[in-house]
Amino acid sequence: MPSTRVPAALTRTFAGVLLDMDGTLIDSIGAVERSWLRWCQEHDVDPRRLAGFHGVTARNLIAELLPEAQRDAAHDRIVELEVADVDGIAVLPGAAELLGLLRAAGVPTAIVTSSSDPLAEARLRATGLARPDVVVTADHVERGKPWPDPWLLGAERLGLDPADCLVVEDAVAGLRAARAAGCGGLVAVENTMERAELEPESDLVVRDLAALVVEAVGRGVRVVGVEA
Repeated sequence: MPSTRVPAALTRTFAGVLLDMDGTLIDSIGAVERSWLRWCQEHDVDPRRLAGFHGVTARNLIAELLPEAQRDAAHDRIVELEVADVDGIAVLPGAAELLGLLRAAGVPTAIVTSSSDPLAEARLRATGLARPDVVVTADHVERGKPWPDPWLLGAERLGLDPADCLVVEDAVAGLRAARAAGCGGLVAVENTMERAELEPESDLVVRDLAALVVEAVGRGVRVVGVEA
């Protein structure tokens, strides 16, 4: 039976849901690591400098690593590497079921990802995961995560106030961005980061989406509990 101990911030009904992609809906960590290690080798960057940037857009990460004159070409290269490598990418537990429930109930839903358009398309196609009508990528905003802009655009494209949206995310950078956007409830999944890192940034931490128990309320959604 699911626990009924839901934090107060999540006891309301949300009008829509905004979902991160990598690390939340799909497991792409192997492909990500392979691509970035190769990129680091090609650009003479110590891979240890990538630490702490999980959930941040590639463009924002590269801006921390390379001189401005090299950044556009370097960004094009990491997109090329990542789009070409979809080996081992898989749907994470509970992701397909949650998307199916939201679609069946008509709950406005968007994927909000730090991936580019071609990368998001490649990974969603590789997994066969049913995509919602709205997908916001790093290509759609001037400032991607850790800025709030992607979450704001996701809510806008759903026709909703961010305060009426439930966010599900696996990275501290994304959670902080969602909080800054004024999103109403934040659920963290510990697929890629430790619970101790996620708890201060979210309203609830679950091991994965299979542990998150939600129910449709009209065309909205409410968190019911957490599976043990």
